[in-house]
Amino acid sequence: MSQVTTAVRPWLNRLARWLEPSLVAVTVTGLAVGGILWLAGVRDAADAVWAATTAVAFVPAVCWMIATLVKGRAGVDLIAVLSLAGTILVHEYLAGALIAVMLAGGRALDAAAEGRAARDLRALLDRAPRSARRRVGDEVTVIAVDEVVVGDVLVVAAGAAVPVDGRITDTVAVLDESALTGEPLQVERGPGEPVRSGVVNAGAVFEMRATATAADSTYAGIVRLAEQAGAENAPVVRLADRYAAWFLPLALLVAAAAYLASGSAVRAVAVLVVATPCPLLLAAPVAIVSGLSRASRMGVLVRGGGALESLGHATTLVMDKTGTLTAGRPRVVEVVAAPGREVTAVLRVAASVDQMSPHVLAEAIVTEALDRRLDLLAPSDVTEQAGRGVRGTVDGRRVEVGKLPDAMLTAAEWTRAVVNRAGLDSAAIAWVVVDGELAGAILLRDPLRRHAPRTVRRLRRAGLRRLVMLTGDRPEPAREVATVLGLDEVYAGQTPADKVAAVRRERESAVAVMVGDGVNDAPALAAATVGVAMGARGSTASSEAADVVLTTDRLDRLADAMDTAHWSRHIAVQSAVAGMSLSLLAMIVAAVGLLPPAAGALLQEGIDIAVILNALRALRGNPATRLELRTATEQLLHRFAGEHDTLRDTLTLLRAAADELADHPHDPAALTAVRAAHRFLTEELLPHEQAEETQLYPALAGPLGSGEATATMSRTHAEIQRLTTRIGTHLDLANGAGHLDPDQTDDLLACLYGLYTLLRLHFLQEEENYFTLTDDDLEPATTTTVSDSGRSRRR
Repeated sequence: MSQVTTAVRPWLNRLARWLEPSLVAVTVTGLAVGGILWLAGVRDAADAVWAATTAVAFVPAVCWMIATLVKGRAGVDLIAVLSLAGTILVHEYLAGALIAVMLAGGRALDAAAEGRAARDLRALLDRAPRSARRRVGDEVTVIAVDEVVVGDVLVVAAGAAVPVDGRITDTVAVLDESALTGEPLQVERGPGEPVRSGVVNAGAVFEMRATATAADSTYAGIVRLAEQAGAENAPVVRLADRYAAWFLPLALLVAAAAYLASGSAVRAVAVLVVATPCPLLLAAPVAIVSGLSRASRMGVLVRGGGALESLGHATTLVMDKTGTLTAGRPRVVEVVAAPGREVTAVLRVAASVDQMSPHVLAEAIVTEALDRRLDLLAPSDVTEQAGRGVRGTVDGRRVEVGKLPDAMLTAAEWTRAVVNRAGLDSAAIAWVVVDGELAGAILLRDPLRRHAPRTVRRLRRAGLRRLVMLTGDRPEPAREVATVLGLDEVYAGQTPADKVAAVRRERESAVAVMVGDGVNDAPALAAATVGVAMGARGSTASSEAADVVLTTDRLDRLADAMDTAHWSRHIAVQSAVAGMSLSLLAMIVAAVGLLPPAAGALLQEGIDIAVILNALRALRGNPATRLELRTATEQLLHRFAGEHDTLRDTLTLLRAAADELADHPHDPAALTAVRAAHRFLTEELLPHEQAEETQLYPALAGPLGSGEATATMSRTHAEIQRLTTRIGTHLDLANGAGHLDPDQTDDLLACLYGLYTLLRLHFLQEEENYFTLTDDDLEPATTTTVSDSGRSRRR
């Protein structure tokens, strides 16, 4: 028996896959052929074709009804079966064919929008290690990963995935753990430290001793988590079935009352005909599918209507940090030159050597240099030491980029300041050594996405009451991101199992949406009510475990998807309620004998057309949430965004002048630095701010609703002008006296440091609130600062 079942199951699966589209084709063809015959005057043949069409739909309708009843609920399928049977009994074949088409179309639409399907774990399984290199004595052999036993010595080649959990035995290993933690920065593990299966060797070959078999290792656990999480969620109950729960007994009650009161079966059938649940069968699926179509045009792929419906009434959002709220890759945030050296020269030689390195930090340094349009030189004799960095010869000088011995880090005051700043900012440091002398340092970190703050505010307005962040990162940077975005809860240092447990807890109390982008997020995405994957740069595993995929890699598209889900669900409910209300009115008329079945079928078709047209409004989206920008306004936003990129680098003149004044208040060089900062303010910054005030802000008043939306920014402009004037007054006094008086120093320092902080915050506010309104993903240029008084300009 089991052999027969095994042989029949593939055939049944193929039949089920083709049933809905085939039924649509057959019923539409039958309705059309019958219509042609009827117009040709062959009425009996037309009735026969329509009757056959009704019978074709009746058989699967009975199967769907039984399947629904077996699950313990009565849905629209029961009304459809009764309606189809009733049209045959009273010889209303055209009505039966129309109902058959509506039923088949509704089922096909609902199948296309079906959510919470079985998870496809191919990507996870394909990425799992298949083999291992086992060393016995001096001999290394390749074995299947399932043959590894605890205690085996394994050799992990460069670029290979660690096959099982174990401990490193011989050297420092450089590992890419993003598959498990999601963090983009590579980590180092020394001898004796544990290493988990699934991570990638990003450095040189190393050896490890297995501490677990493949089945008991970390990566296998991730696959099991995803399987269990995907299996534990039942399919979402269709919107139509929820309304049918009360509409069905009401329709049967009216039909029964009509029969008992009149003794006429025709009246009862007439009631069932006008009670045919076409508004439920079509209105909800059409609105939902229209929402799916609109979402796809915005770069949001929703796997089904169930997911879109759930997204429409979600109240909890759980988010990964790296790649979701942050850019997911390190960027240069500061370049510091040693005293007597130039920032541009330091960055140029570092990037020249790093061209030959595949390291993620090296890629960020090269990208920064190219963004500054620096001409990189071709290095020679390049070598890379795992865990230490890269070295090579550039223009006859020996250059090293990477880590330094601890003794060198405290050799100078400026290096201690760099280390402290990196600790405060949770940044990585790449030290630059030229001919054995420390030349500078490059700080890198994973920056917050520009769209993140505005998106979080939009998600709050969309009805999300609880925002939670899960991350495998350390607590300090996680708390910093949570504070900036105003999140309700943050969990740091999370493993994939921890994330699944957290998502399950949130799902128990509310409809929970989970957003992530890495392999380590796949189980949590599967466990959520709705899983959302950042698919443009995220892993295939996370995309396949998710219900929603953001193909444009923009977090703000999630807010767009939420708006679309709310609007589509609103239109679906509106259409269904309106259609059922009209059907109920028609049922009452039919019950008293004023509406025969044929006329009732025509009236029902009119109701169907009305609700379908209303449901198609979901294609346009909610007009209240649409933000339309004129071309001229978009051009202004692009222009001022570009000016920000240039001015941001030069803001450090203010801090450099303040530092010089604080360290050497009586030195003429301090006064010179303050003058240079004031020239920058009056010649470059203030014209930019004035242009924003007179050109950009008035243009934004319309799209944002009123001029009040930019009122706080205008007040900041006034404060910038006031502080600049104050600095100028101090310089006028100094020019008259030939030097700065001691009582001027404190106020000047307050003005310079305050203006520097105010401008950085002001730039961020404008970028997050205004520049993100454009269609393009205007990710911020790397926030690069310099430690000397020279200017660094970049477009």
